[in-house]
Amino acid sequence: MKSSAGERFFYTVNYIILTIAACTCLFPILNILALSLSDANSILSGSVSIWPKGFNLESYRTLLDGTQIVNAFFNSVTITLVGVALCLLFTILAAYPLSRKGFIGRRPFTLAIVFTMLFSGGLIPNYLVVNGLGLVNTYAALWFPALVSAFNMMIMKNYFENLPEEIEEAARMDGCGEVMMLIRIILPLSLPMLATIALFYGVNFWNAFLSVMIYINDTIKFNMTVLVQNMIRSQSMMQFMTNVQPEDLQSIAPEGVKSSGIVVMIVPLMLVYPFLQKYFVKGAMVGAVKG
Repeated sequence: MKSSAGERFFYTVNYIILTIAACTCLFPILNILALSLSDANSILSGSVSIWPKGFNLESYRTLLDGTQIVNAFFNSVTITLVGVALCLLFTILAAYPLSRKGFIGRRPFTLAIVFTMLFSGGLIPNYLVVNGLGLVNTYAALWFPALVSAFNMMIMKNYFENLPEEIEEAARMDGCGEVMMLIRIILPLSLPMLATIALFYGVNFWNAFLSVMIYINDTIKFNMTVLVQNMIRSQSMMQFMTNVQPEDLQSIAPEGVKSSGIVVMIVPLMLVYPFLQKYFVKGAMVGAVKG
């Protein structure tokens, strides 16, 4: 069907607005990337915009050799991988029973969990509980309070409820119990939803800042978010330089090193997202029900 003049005008205006919005979002990222790849003189003169000037990797070399970024990177990876695995496990264990119509107490338990989305104990009671359990200065203080997100659990519960009943009936006729049905039937059909929930948890743990500042006292256990934030807030980068020779300091621009830290922090998530994106498309249920 041929579009009318009004529709073409509407689409044109939409494309222009979306293009401007996309450029507005990309400009800060391109500027940070350009600063990390420019030489010190160009950075200090303020002439770097979205394209590197005096291209070099000195800022990255300084970041890797002179700061604890490598250790913080592995800390972030540990926090994220273990945290996502634990959260997915416990969220599944909470969502699956609540999605079963024959589960006794299903409604009261669901209401109790939804209640926590509106009201919580607050920061001080959370800290007192974590401290009372002896979890302060351990990564368990980051994992255990966040094992089940009520919002993510409700998404998972609703997804399980919307799966065709014919699949479950066929599995029961083949002798599947609840555990085998969950592992061999429900979860394989729920890969798009699981990938989305894993991404939600992963971004939350990778960008963890306030919880790390509250519960982690040992600087060697800091993740990349806290380390980079401390670098940005610092008036002098010298306190972060441990293996840099004094004669090399003149060729180092603090803003370049800070920008390099930001790039190293955001690149992993940008690399992981395309691998999860393929699970977001609809089609996991195609061919699941025959007849």
